[in-house]
Amino acid sequence: MNPAPTGTGRAGGTGAYAPKPGAAPLPRMIAAQAALETKMLLRNGEQLLLTVVIPTLLLVLFSTVDIVDTGAGEAVDFLAPGILALAVMSTAFTGQAIATGFERRYGVLKRLASSPLPRWALMTAKTLSVLVTEVLQIVLLTVIAFALGWSPQGNPFAVLLLLVLGTAAFSGLGLLMAGTLKAEATLAAANLVFLLLLVGGGVVVPLENFPDAAQGVLGLLPVSALSEGLRDVLQDGAGLPWDQVAVLAVWAVAGLAAAGRFFRWE
Repeated sequence: MNPAPTGTGRAGGTGAYAPKPGAAPLPRMIAAQAALETKMLLRNGEQLLLTVVIPTLLLVLFSTVDIVDTGAGEAVDFLAPGILALAVMSTAFTGQAIATGFERRYGVLKRLASSPLPRWALMTAKTLSVLVTEVLQIVLLTVIAFALGWSPQGNPFAVLLLLVLGTAAFSGLGLLMAGTLKAEATLAAANLVFLLLLVGGGVVVPLENFPDAAQGVLGLLPVSALSEGLRDVLQDGAGLPWDQVAVLAVWAVAGLAAAGRFFRWE
């Protein structure tokens, strides 16, 4: 009988090639999860309605039809910053809250939490997915606004800071809602909040059109702070709007802290 092979293979001298199990590098796992989250979001018809169709229709409709008094100047100069704020809210808050809420209900988050991907890395991947989607939204809406005659001005750094703070604020609030309410309640509440903030958040209707008593309260909402801050920079050419930055920073810190404290994975 011939003796067994004694080669020096990868299995340590057995002559066979044994598998070497182990998790992929963390950055690769986060990138793969972020890519998956982005693909799922872009393939979802309801998400596309919120993130692309509604903002685009509102921008084109109110820029070409004189429905709302937007003050002096071109309507698109007033509307474009507000629609950009609406796009951030639709993705970071409404879309993320609904998607995460149903993932939590069907046990997807529970299974992902038991995978080699840490929980904080999963949240990071979701945040990256939101940022990628927002970049696509902003590029699309900017091209459409330019076609409608938009003439933006101001400091790009101030615009970027406002968008980042707005994303952080809405992400925290969306994750807080998704991690504490049932999926059906999250669906209803997120859509209701979206509609209410669309009307009363200074997106297409100037806050000056509301009663004086309501303006102070509405101005403290995150979408109002984001839309008014972007408008100050892009329409009026102002510097960094510190009042709006402070409001968004407070919402971002409070929302993310509350989400981290109260989020339930199942």
